[in-house]
Amino acid sequence: MKTFLTAAALSLIAATGAFADPVFGTWQTTKDDNGNYGRINVSACGSKICGVLTNSFDSSGKAFKSENQGRKLIWDMVNTGGGNYAKGKAYSPDRDKTYNGKLKLSGNKLTVQGCVLGVCRDGGTWSRVN
Repeated sequence: MKTFLTAAALSLIAATGAFADPVFGTWQTTKDDNGNYGRINVSACGSKICGVLTNSFDSSGKAFKSENQGRKLIWDMVNTGGGNYAKGKAYSPDRDKTYNGKLKLSGNKLTVQGCVLGVCRDGGTWSRVN
């Protein structure tokens, strides 16, 4: 019985690692129109991918408590292959708008884009923190 439980636990641990998406981790956003930037934790939200603002920094790099901390800035994203993510939403705090989101992962860079009615806005290129 002990061997069975150990094998089951090891299988669960191995399966969890197999489902980790390359985009998962902490990302630093580009600076917004005010020079502020943040850190986004990208992880699984059920079967989809979301990103939550965990830290905010002003233009001098000093941490501050943003009203958007804890808020999902990307959600319902799905990995569509080749480093591309789509079919989800992206929220821009500096514009207070929600867009149809697209992400492009290339190494430790994540390009973010949001579109409404065919008009797309560049959300910048985020850098992986960890």
